[in-house]
Amino acid sequence: MIIVSPSLLSANFLNLEKDIETFNESKAQWLHYDVMDGNFVPNLSFGPQILQQVNTITDKFIDVHIMVVNPLETIDYFDKCRIDILTFHYEAAKDLQQCHAIIDKIHSKGMKAGISLKPKTPVELLKPFLHKVDMVLIMSVEPGFGGQKFMPEMLEKCDFLHNFRVENNLNYIIQIDGGINYETGKKAVEHHCDCLVAGSYCFNNPVCFNTAVDALLSLEKED
Repeated sequence: MIIVSPSLLSANFLNLEKDIETFNESKAQWLHYDVMDGNFVPNLSFGPQILQQVNTITDKFIDVHIMVVNPLETIDYFDKCRIDILTFHYEAAKDLQQCHAIIDKIHSKGMKAGISLKPKTPVELLKPFLHKVDMVLIMSVEPGFGGQKFMPEMLEKCDFLHNFRVENNLNYIIQIDGGINYETGKKAVEHHCDCLVAGSYCFNNPVCFNTAVDALLSLEKED
């Protein structure tokens, strides 16, 4: 079954509680929470204080994506928050050893660990970590801002991850984020993605949030 993770970055911040209530009433399983520091990516977003408040009004799975220059230290900032899976960027680690240390630290805090790539980073560089992560997030836009156009060439990375997963009997989730709507989501599912992060398509849908979520959930995986 497809997992839909609406991105809070596209919510109406003046009516955030109302938008989260709408999310709660939908069939979306996860809530995607982007953390940006203005250095690793050219934008600023949420910190731990807002997530603590979000935790009080939803019981659904919390999917946190940190786009920061110091992921090893940033993990500690969220100690008082409920996070189910925390994803960091491969490019933010100083070396392979620190990459392993970040994954281990996330697991030590009782969270699942995800690793992500910017579009220009070769997916093959993740091979040393795929046996120990719970999810791989493929960015199908340059991280930093919502509403960007989907990059279809990123689907080759999803194929690689699927083939590697099968060949090595692994079970990490393949997640994709950036420009996801029904059409691009369908392509992503055809290329073995398990989890679709959709911001503008869900929160800014001209019909309604539930319609967007249901459309994505209707996509069927063949593998």
